[in-house]
Amino acid sequence: MVYLNYTNLDNETQQRLVSVSKKDVEHKFGNDLKRYAEEHHLEYDTLLEEEAIRNLYSYDFVFSI
Repeated sequence: MVYLNYTNLDNETQQRLVSVSKKDVEHKFGNDLKRYAEEHHLEYDTLLEEEAIRNLYSYDFVFSI
């Protein structure tokens, strides 16, 4: 679960969440993503960013007001 303060959803917090998600995706699927990027002539960093954003939907968020 990710605990967030409802009044602090600024750009910095959003970037931190994407960064955490990137590390999570890279840890779980890094080799597969690299292979996929090479096979389909895609940039790895762009693919990682897209997957990290998609991965955020799998998190459970708890907001405190």
